[in-house]
Amino acid sequence: MLGSEEAKAGAFAYDDSEINLKGGITSQIRTLLRLKTAAGLDAVMCALINGIQWQLRYLVCSPEELDVYLSACEPISRGLFYEVFEKPDVLQAGSFLQWQSPVKTAFPENDTARARVFLSPSGLRSPTVIFLHALMSASDIGYRRIAARLNRRGWNAVLMHLPYHYSRVPRGHFNGALALTANLPQNAETLRQAVIEVRQLMNFFRVNGCQDFGVIGTSYGGWVGALVSFLERDFRFVTLLQPIADVEHAIWESPASFTIRRALLAAGIERGASRRHAHLTSPLDGRPACDGARVLIIGGEYDMIAPPSTLKVLAQMWPESRFAQVAQGHFGYAAMGEALRSIEHFL
Repeated sequence: MLGSEEAKAGAFAYDDSEINLKGGITSQIRTLLRLKTAAGLDAVMCALINGIQWQLRYLVCSPEELDVYLSACEPISRGLFYEVFEKPDVLQAGSFLQWQSPVKTAFPENDTARARVFLSPSGLRSPTVIFLHALMSASDIGYRRIAARLNRRGWNAVLMHLPYHYSRVPRGHFNGALALTANLPQNAETLRQAVIEVRQLMNFFRVNGCQDFGVIGTSYGGWVGALVSFLERDFRFVTLLQPIADVEHAIWESPASFTIRRALLAAGIERGASRRHAHLTSPLDGRPACDGARVLIIGGEYDMIAPPSTLKVLAQMWPESRFAQVAQGHFGYAAMGEALRSIEHFL
């Protein structure tokens, strides 16, 4: 039989293993709950997006229209596709900057570029962070809070109103719905519009003495931010939260694009069509112009719209860039928290 000390030691050993077992089970339960919560939130948001796109299912290009557009774009370089031809006449109205977009669309409301500016005490010449929001983003409350933190650190912050969002929503349409439809040439032109406008915004700040920029882009905004980073070198940091990196996946596999791909297939457009435009619009087909060590790509562990496996490949293809993973789906707040922590040493 065990002596009293041995018995105590045995009892404690048993208790430790029981605690470890309970801790392991608790950890598994927490992981399962996070997965269920992320999956549920993503499912609700994807259902909303698909429901809105169902109302726009008639906005689909024909195979002939797509071929004409892609054929015209094939010989064009990225620099020419996103070229800033002229200096816009930027007007300041309260806390907003606005100017006429160089890309004209069928919707007058969308043809005025607009950005909300949060200036630091030093004004326009201060280093400036550009926020590029997600598809169908409808509230700037979170951005205002982050901007206040950046202002205290001596940085300006600017929330770009991407095409068809916020102040640019055409009458009779949902916020952001027209930015991505089954009309693939229109989608490409919308991206072109967004990238050129961001470059125009940067030029405006440069003229006013700003020499350093940062960009924080989320999802669709991360896609735009990636393309801007291929063309501009003046970024102290480029932080992309779950950016759309693989355009083919976004069209043909993402749960958010079910309605779009049904419309494309019904029109006779097959998978792979967008590859002819990849040299202009695919983040996987370019490299940031700034130092790769300044680039952070953040993925969501349970994300099926911008899968972390794809974003890891993107980070590997962009020399010296970093990848971080957070416990969320495509929709959530953990990624922004990680983004803000990551830029602290750049501020």
